[in-house]
Amino acid sequence: MAENKVRKVKNPETFRERALKAQEPKISNKTRANSVLSSALKPLGTNLSKLGKVKALKPIFKVLNKIGKVIFPSYFRNSFQELKQVTWPSVSNGIKLTWAVIVFAIVFGLSISVLDWGLTKVFKNILLR
Repeated sequence: MAENKVRKVKNPETFRERALKAQEPKISNKTRANSVLSSALKPLGTNLSKLGKVKALKPIFKVLNKIGKVIFPSYFRNSFQELKQVTWPSVSNGIKLTWAVIVFAIVFGLSISVLDWGLTKVFKNILLR
């Protein structure tokens, strides 16, 4: 006789969850370590993490945490978190993109000036006859 065992299946990821996971930037530890801010504040962070383990100072850190949440609203905290996720283009890619912007601005400016000159001629001939 067959036993009816209930098989528990893990819920599969939805399409949205997979898309969100794919959009998350993959920042390696090497990239974080090369950050100027990270390297400048690393000694401070290690000392603060050591202080955070001292039981006598935990109430002080709780108070400082609350004060920090009042002084620095969530907008600024979230903005700083977003800036940590920014990936800058390489120098060669940045130069290429800069030239693309300059060329586009020149072409767009010339096309607008030619269009303006042409419409000025048309309106002067129509209205000043």
